[in-house]
Amino acid sequence: MGYDVDLADRLRAQLSRSGEPFIERAMFGGLGFMLGGHMAVAASGAGGLLLRCAPDDTEARTEASGVERFEMRGRPMNGWLHVSREVVADDEALARWVAVGTSYAAGLPPKTGEA
Repeated sequence: MGYDVDLADRLRAQLSRSGEPFIERAMFGGLGFMLGGHMAVAASGAGGLLLRCAPDDTEARTEASGVERFEMRGRPMNGWLHVSREVVADDEALARWVAVGTSYAAGLPPKTGEA
């Protein structure tokens, strides 16, 4: 399954309004949005939203309906969340989850030569 183009457009619009410089990069079968060289959010290739959060917040954030820890090759990843498309169906909910990912990425040291 390819990523949800409509969700990618909504993410792009959200990030453009924030004024933060970002770049887009194909990753995990989806389209990732990078801040300072770090993935903040992505339109997941599996559908829905993929985002970063503080690793210590992972467990608490997965208590929300439709939110689960992202797994890479069957291994659960702390600090990575998959949010179902139903949870981010409206722009207000999407904005809340985008804020989680962008806040985390913005707090990381920028990678050299990255936006």
